Amino acid sequence: MTVAALFASHTPLMDYHAPAPEVASEVAACLAATRAWVAAYQPDLVIACGPDHYNGFFYRLMPSFCIGTAAESVGDWNTPAGPLPVATELAERCVEHVHAAGVDAAISYHMEVDHGVTQLMKQMFEWASMPSIIPVFVNCAAAPRPPLARVMAFGRAIGAFAAELDCRVLLTASGGISHDPPIPTLAGAPAPVRERLIMGGALSAEARAARQERVLSDAARQVSGDSERTPLNPEWDQAFLDHLRDDDEAAILAMDDDSITRLGGCGGHEIRAWIAMAAAARAAGVRQFELKYYRAIAPWVAGYAVMTAQ
Repeated sequence: MTVAALFASHTPLMDYHAPAPEVASEVAACLAATRAWVAAYQPDLVIACGPDHYNGFFYRLMPSFCIGTAAESVGDWNTPAGPLPVATELAERCVEHVHAAGVDAAISYHMEVDHGVTQLMKQMFEWASMPSIIPVFVNCAAAPRPPLARVMAFGRAIGAFAAELDCRVLLTASGGISHDPPIPTLAGAPAPVRERLIMGGALSAEARAARQERVLSDAARQVSGDSERTPLNPEWDQAFLDHLRDDDEAAILAMDDDSITRLGGCGGHEIRAWIAMAAAARAAGVRQFELKYYRAIAPWVAGYAVMTAQ
């Protein structure tokens, strides 16, 4: 058994809004080095944890946690669409292990994942030849979200499962850190939006384009200072990264949903993916966490970070 971990922000605006050339070069160099690190590690299995942005999970049935035994990418924000190479039998065993550890995770035999999982997979692997994966959903967008203590317990159960496998496992977490995109909420939503948040369903190409244009337009307003959304918060980001790297459980658990929203924006709740996989990595015996990159990148509306652990 060998376990390593990779944590990275995702930002669909990367392909649409260009930051300063030196920032773009820094990120490109970091991602290239990280991809080389992953290639050198040669993972046999990727346990890929991320959120969803009302593309695969809806209020008709919104689990706190879900493990996919089969999955398909919806292909949003320039990510490839289609089936993912899920290790079905291992995923089923993972669900059983998590349940035995006392965490109630849902199981999906047709999980739909969006850029919250697939952008990082696209960045790290050739899409047609990526290793087997187990997709793991943590509800980061739809209140009520799972408490951080339960997120840690879920992660520890996954880490204990990974530690028992006779292969090289890469744990990945995608999300965060501070960012506040215009994601709708159920409370106060107009009737058509409320119906969409509850019942879901496939988006037409036109509807998806319109949805993405709203995000792009608000991103431009955030850069110009004309948006009412919560601005990026480098101090909050750095404090969270320090807590995660130092395994400061008390500081992490001291955060509550109100403070996360206030300081990190609605997208700040995606730190749950990082918290889960950090707990998984430590449960599997990984102790050395290294922050590879951090910058608040306004054109991408993202506190953007990359961290590895091995």
